[in-house]
Amino acid sequence: MIDKKLQDFLNKKVDEYNQPFFIVPDPICIPHLFTKKQDIEIAGFFAAIFAWGNRTTIINKSKELMQLMNNAPYEFCLHHSTADLNRLLNFKHRTFNPTDLLYFIDFFQHHYSKNESLETAFTQTLKTGDANIENGLNGFYNYFFSLENIPKRTLKHIASPAKKASCKRLNMYLRWMVRNDNKGVDFGIWKAISPSQLIIPLDLHVARVARHFGLLNRKPTDWIAAVELTEAMKTLDKKDPSKYDFALFALGVLEKF
Repeated sequence: MIDKKLQDFLNKKVDEYNQPFFIVPDPICIPHLFTKKQDIEIAGFFAAIFAWGNRTTIINKSKELMQLMNNAPYEFCLHHSTADLNRLLNFKHRTFNPTDLLYFIDFFQHHYSKNESLETAFTQTLKTGDANIENGLNGFYNYFFSLENIPKRTLKHIASPAKKASCKRLNMYLRWMVRNDNKGVDFGIWKAISPSQLIIPLDLHVARVARHFGLLNRKPTDWIAAVELTEAMKTLDKKDPSKYDFALFALGVLEKF
């Protein structure tokens, strides 16, 4: 049981950081550049997948890619020409290279030619009554890599619970798309996934803070640990446990707690 003092402290930190000022220095600023739902989805997906390392670099590389896509990622993915794709051949972010990028664009073209939203890519294997998004994430991985001629190297860029990954970046992306509390940070444009099904994005910084407060006991920073931490947060808010990402992330990364 989480004591009242810690509960009040975490709630205070959520309120402190779940504010519009949080957007500018965070990768979530990339989807906030757009208003069309599909642009938000695609821009947000790239920003989330790029989100490891220095936040300024993540944002700059995401903006660079959006500019290469004429700041219209949905239109680009659906209707690009060979010349358009050639502009991408020098793009690189850490281990994400043009081979990976071209496959991602192929997937988006495939998906959006048949679906209005990327949400269905995460919900097609989600079952009624699922306590969390695990089945949805595993289904997304299999669907994402269902096209022909998958570059083997690209597999590493999409995580899944089935591979025991914490799925930090995908869980962060889902938080962006699903949570809707009118604070102006998260978008809340997806309705088929409940905030109660979200899993807290777990990385080494969040895990360190969580272990310090006794919210997480498991030593590996994996999917089981992410679920364990989320279950602890559900004792504070069973309908919206991932809001505590604001507190744990801010304490670990911004305040160097």
